[in-house]
Amino acid sequence: MKVRLRRLRANGTIRAMVQENRIDLSELVYPVFVAEGENIKQPIETMPGIYQYSIDMLKEIMDELYNNQIRSVLLFGIPKHKDEVGSSAYDQHGVIQNAVSYIKNNYPDMIVIADVCLCEYTDHGHCGLVKNGKILNDQTLPLLARMAVSLAVAGADIIAPSDMMDGRIGYIREQLDQNGFTDVPIMAYSAKFASAYYSPFRDAAHSAPAFGDRKTYQMDPANGREAIREIEEDILEGADFVMVKPALAYLDVVKEASMRFNLPVVTYNVSGEYSMVKAAAGLGYIDEKRIVMENLLSMKRAGAKIIITYHALDVARWINSEK
Repeated sequence: MKVRLRRLRANGTIRAMVQENRIDLSELVYPVFVAEGENIKQPIETMPGIYQYSIDMLKEIMDELYNNQIRSVLLFGIPKHKDEVGSSAYDQHGVIQNAVSYIKNNYPDMIVIADVCLCEYTDHGHCGLVKNGKILNDQTLPLLARMAVSLAVAGADIIAPSDMMDGRIGYIREQLDQNGFTDVPIMAYSAKFASAYYSPFRDAAHSAPAFGDRKTYQMDPANGREAIREIEEDILEGADFVMVKPALAYLDVVKEASMRFNLPVVTYNVSGEYSMVKAAAGLGYIDEKRIVMENLLSMKRAGAKIIITYHALDVARWINSEK
């Protein structure tokens, strides 16, 4: 027998030599929830090990991330004030703008990705303006752009619109450019599906919709070709990165996007995916480390260049402990 593929699996050193994909800490992004107020480190019950932090408490998690060589964070704000137009989202002194400024002032080489969406800031919990129970796409765009510019002013390195309003990438790009932020890239949540995997996040960000659901603007989980159309449209409008969210149930979309488009593909290993692993590991049903690394490698194998994951800090600890 001339062909024996197992020759390249004979021991750990050979396996490492021929390994096709690896988890690089520089490609991991850790989501951070920032709550308005003081002295807040609030555990999120449905996401073991994840917390809401007030800005005065951010040093704890930022130091830990920095010391473990995680250099990118994705910020979500939790304001005290919510209203029908999400005014806290684009307040230049809002919780998320202040958090961006704090991190960039104290950790200047940390990459700060700022989520752009109204759902955490509206009293109805939807990602856009609402009239008579209908989401107003075009009327929402100026507010999203205003939020994006305010975050760029605060120092955000990357703007990440997650709202799924049609045309928002082009609108935000134009407003960033007009305000002097031509070099600030946009990480578009391009193929964001209306997924049941988001439930723990809505507890964490206090962003569950007060009525209805988000199926009129987030994507149908049944549609793969439509996801590629969404991604292509965002690229045409000026996106610098495109994202597929969630990750594990949508790796076919990640693969297709990585093969068709020549720009970085991001995938978001979302809260439900994280919490299922934590729950099963807590019960002793699975080996947490092996499952997490296998999951993340599957995303890399599918073509993801960047992975947003709540596991990032655990992964960094595991990798650093082996050095």
